[in-house]
Amino acid sequence: MPERKDGTSKYTAKQERKADHIAEGYRDKGVSKKEAESRAWATVNKQDGGGKNPGGSGRKGAKSHKEE
Repeated sequence: MPERKDGTSKYTAKQERKADHIAEGYRDKGVSKKEAESRAWATVNKQDGGGKNPGGSGRKGAKSHKEE
């Protein structure tokens, strides 16, 4: 599970449970533990937009209007 430098999690408890459940499904299909965890966190990031503190420039919600 991804962690910050101070040892705390970047994700909510719900996101961690979701990733565990997804990884378990991949493990049942014969995927290695490392690959299953990698795919699970990629899925959580895609679905939820990342961790619980999504800093940054704020571009995600804004639509830019480009004049041609």
